[in-house]
Amino acid sequence: MNKLLLICWLLMSSTGWVLAQTHTIKGKVTDAATGQPLPFVSVQLKGTSTGTQTDAAGNFSLNVPAGQNAGLVFSYLGYQSVTQNADGNASLNIQLQKDNKNLDEVVVVGYGQVKKRDLTGAVVSVKGEELKKVPVTNVMESVQGKLPGVDITRSSGAAGARVNVTVRGNRSITANNGPLYIVDGVQYSSIEDINPNDIQSMEVLKDASSTAIYGSRGANGVIIVTTKRGSTGKPKVNVNTYVGVSQVAGYPKVNSGPQYVALKREANRTTGRWNSEADDPKIFNAFELNAIENDLWTRYSDLLIQDGLQQDYQVGVSAGSEKTKVYLSLDYFDEKGLFKLDRLRRYSARLNVDQVVNKVLKVGMQSQITYYDQSVRRDPLNQANKIIPLGVPFDENGNFIPFPNSGPHINPLADEQPDAYQNQPRITRTFATGYVELTPLEGLSLRSYAGITLENMRTGIYASQNTIDRATSSGSRSQYNTGTIRTINWENVLNYRRAFGDHDIGVTAVASLLSDQRDSSSIQGEGQLLPKQLYYALQNNARGIAIRSSYQASKLISFTGRINYSYKGKYLLSLTGRSDGSSKLAPGNKWAFFPSVAGAWRISDEPFMRSQQLFSDLKLRASYGIAGNDAIRPYSTVTYLSRIPFSYDDTNAALAYGISDQVGNKSLKWELSATTNVGVDVGLFGSRIYASIDYYDTRTRDLLLQRTLPASGGVSNVVQNIGKTRNRGIEVGINTTNITTKDFSWTSGIVFSRNKEEIVSLADENTNDVANKWFIGSPVNVYYDYDMVGIWQSNEADEAAKFGYKPGDIKVADTNGDGAFTTADRVVLGAQVPKWSGGFNNDIRYRNFDLNIYIYARIGQWISSEYDAKYDPQGLENSAQVNYWTPENPSNEYPQPNASRSRSSTPFISSLGFRDGSFVKIRNISLGYNFGEPVLKTLHLSGLRIYVTGKNLVTFSKVKNYDPERGGNLSNPMTKLYVAGLNVEF
Repeated sequence: MNKLLLICWLLMSSTGWVLAQTHTIKGKVTDAATGQPLPFVSVQLKGTSTGTQTDAAGNFSLNVPAGQNAGLVFSYLGYQSVTQNADGNASLNIQLQKDNKNLDEVVVVGYGQVKKRDLTGAVVSVKGEELKKVPVTNVMESVQGKLPGVDITRSSGAAGARVNVTVRGNRSITANNGPLYIVDGVQYSSIEDINPNDIQSMEVLKDASSTAIYGSRGANGVIIVTTKRGSTGKPKVNVNTYVGVSQVAGYPKVNSGPQYVALKREANRTTGRWNSEADDPKIFNAFELNAIENDLWTRYSDLLIQDGLQQDYQVGVSAGSEKTKVYLSLDYFDEKGLFKLDRLRRYSARLNVDQVVNKVLKVGMQSQITYYDQSVRRDPLNQANKIIPLGVPFDENGNFIPFPNSGPHINPLADEQPDAYQNQPRITRTFATGYVELTPLEGLSLRSYAGITLENMRTGIYASQNTIDRATSSGSRSQYNTGTIRTINWENVLNYRRAFGDHDIGVTAVASLLSDQRDSSSIQGEGQLLPKQLYYALQNNARGIAIRSSYQASKLISFTGRINYSYKGKYLLSLTGRSDGSSKLAPGNKWAFFPSVAGAWRISDEPFMRSQQLFSDLKLRASYGIAGNDAIRPYSTVTYLSRIPFSYDDTNAALAYGISDQVGNKSLKWELSATTNVGVDVGLFGSRIYASIDYYDTRTRDLLLQRTLPASGGVSNVVQNIGKTRNRGIEVGINTTNITTKDFSWTSGIVFSRNKEEIVSLADENTNDVANKWFIGSPVNVYYDYDMVGIWQSNEADEAAKFGYKPGDIKVADTNGDGAFTTADRVVLGAQVPKWSGGFNNDIRYRNFDLNIYIYARIGQWISSEYDAKYDPQGLENSAQVNYWTPENPSNEYPQPNASRSRSSTPFISSLGFRDGSFVKIRNISLGYNFGEPVLKTLHLSGLRIYVTGKNLVTFSKVKNYDPERGGNLSNPMTKLYVAGLNVEF
């Protein structure tokens, strides 16, 4: 008992001693501008873990040690942090100033820059750090699903595969719908050349107000890339490298040997030719019978698909003084595809120099050279998926068997054999821009810059007789293609800005010239003397020598004016007008004027908003403008001649000429798109939540449409200004700060895009073009066929007979209800474009660790699945593993095999492959670690980060064992990538 009392006395004494050594500090935190209390403000004792938060009335209370210089740090999202010495103060009144850093960020727009707070158009900006999170071949892949209104898909999984990009849907039907890329102020078509580590920022201009200053070139959206520049002070060296293994992201398997045998037996059982295994000699040859008996069969796709390799090594140096700034980078990228002979090596170098000559003169240059050394594989999977799987590709001595089982199909491994096949493109692209800038008066600048892109390419192709492409020919083929492209862009820009009182006005004037020239030539021959000569020494080919060459050129001249006006920083107005003249269009129609107007109201800056705490930023935007499109081939206005073979009899040849398939149109004019855009930018709870929401409506008329003509006219098509389309939709981009503490933070980005694309009219208001599958009220690219609803079953024999079919046949919908299946029953099944797409990005940091998780979705798109349509009811070729109908297996998915009925004669077989291709995928998971100061000091580094990344890891879709992002093709399957990387800064 005495011991217990002693312990209690000691505890009470120590508690009193501790209380005597601390004192309580109370206070209130308010908004410096409005005086309103700020809840949930973090109050932290500097250098310790002791802290608290303000309550709903902005009040706080915190116990701090007595006698210590107690510095309190007050921090609140959207406000500037304040450190206050609390020693000796029992009560504090703290006022926090709003932090407008986010709104004061500079955004690059056409021929200038504005603060984010002053934007009137629909513009999305992405910083360079965001672009480096996903290891990619093409930088546009890194922003897939992160840019509202921008649809990005990879065309295939081949090494160096191109990326498809559209902004706010397809406006044109046959003209180009791709966006305009501007790199350092100059048009540049090959965005895949740009290394993500060289990019400072990327801006996407979407509405007509933002793109109108680029006139015809900006009709399909504008993507502006600004590369890194030199910096003053100590030189900085960055080394970035990664190495990764790529694997096939799911690939469906065709029938195994036993499955193929079962299919062919069933097909012949249907016709009465096969009843048991004793009848196998009737339907299989001797080689196949031997393979069946010894269970010899091959799944060729397993032999062709292998793991790929991707690696990148980049060094960037940034240096300079107050007057001279230099940025230099070198990069080597190497990607080995999933097939042998599929490889891309890219070498690039960049040099950016800026020099201040004096107070009024500045000059500079940006330059890049890129060299591609590529080996392209003719995709072998089509052959691998149809060849009969019985037998083996090599004999017992390891010798290659060109035609397994003496069958009609060549071995899919044929192109991989020594001296069999080569396809080697070589491309050198040089991009250089020089500028001169004068600032003779305050607020006035005149800049003239010229950019030139020179591209030289050549492709050598050699295919021996025993290759996939030449298997049915009498010899090898050699081909040598060359081409050059020269693009010159000359821009002259005047910018003037002046502020007086509450008014701020900016004026921009532009005069520009764009010249494009390109030529190509090709020579080929058959029967090369020696395989080692490949595509060289073409004069040694025995026959079939053919020569072709071509040339085309176009010019675009433009004059532009823009006025930006701001009153008190909260009422914003932008007026733009651009006049373009294009050499591609007909005389009298070459020139067009493209106007636009945009306005914005910064509601959050109004006096009546000062007393509220919900909105930290609120801006309403609206714009309207017209943009043009001339994205057709040059010379579409003229009809040209070409030489054709002709002879009077079997021995006497003569010169003969014919007009081109496409007849010229002397009335061609601009395709015009008028866009209305209404948007709102909202910051909530001290910008803890920031959202941009846009609604747009784009109406395009006078489409540059390549129209099919009746064959009786002697020509096949013509480009005309006919038809209308419409794209309208909503875009949402939300950034949130979920948690932020000293050791832990979590931020998220949510993107949602919904676009309704439709053809409004074609040759007339109400007539569809069924031959080209263009339908009024539907998107441009749709799937049009019979609607398969199942297979006729045995209990439906009488009903099937009414239509002329029997159990086991494909059953389709009688959509017009006329009691018969005719072409009139075909309907639009779905569209290639999604109903909506979106992304969910998460960045999590815990001390020195950082984690990025990114999820991407594309919902409502349809695909034409080559695998699901790969069904041969005769069993002459291999097929997909499908559940086909038999009397014992009444499947409702695939029709009954039938040896007497070919694919082409099987009713409605084209309807088998259409599928809902919606998907959700884990696009990227990356985990990194940033080494702290002790390690950096030891290694004499400024920064050191190691990371591992998984790209395209998992896809959730109704289409199994296949990534539907690229559509339904089985060639060059999509890949997933596992990467380990290193970022070093000196």
